Amino acid sequence: MTGQLWWYAARSGGYVAWALLSASVIWGLMLSGKLRPGQASPNWILDLHRFLGGLASIFTGVHVITIMADSYTEFGVADVLVPFTSSWNPSAVAWGIVGMYLLAAVELTSLLKKRLSHRIWKRVHALSLPLFAVSTVHLVTSGTDASNPLSMFAVVAVTITVIGLTVWRLLELRRPPSRPGRVHPVRSAVIQH
Repeated sequence: MTGQLWWYAARSGGYVAWALLSASVIWGLMLSGKLRPGQASPNWILDLHRFLGGLASIFTGVHVITIMADSYTEFGVADVLVPFTSSWNPSAVAWGIVGMYLLAAVELTSLLKKRLSHRIWKRVHALSLPLFAVSTVHLVTSGTDASNPLSMFAVVAVTITVIGLTVWRLLELRRPPSRPGRVHPVRSAVIQH
């Protein structure tokens, strides 16, 4: 078991990172699509979305560090930072590297949101959907458990959820803003003497 500890840590770190990223994307889409499960307030959903995104970053770091520590694959610094340099499944690893850079861009701009224009932040934050896509491709193409039916069920269920929420969000953007109830101006009464 000790010889395989780093391998198990790398695998589990990758799966946990993907699950946290997926959950963050789902909650972000719910927030932007104005979907409120139960009595959840928008602030609570935003806090959860941010927390999950931060944890996804941490577990991505765990995944990368432990894969480098594992002696089976022998990943070096260039292998985890430069796409297509890995001798082990280079295209599958490249998807993960691209995902790591997208995650870094989304997380860093989120942390700097108050210092950035809203337009720049929004454009970078929109990379969350491509980030979800490339990290899912990385999981399916490089994950040793990708052929496991339970793993594939989770990937399909989460992907359908993200697609559904994305469609909902796009439809929300096309809807005209709701108009508050019509307010009639108060007419001043003419006082007659």
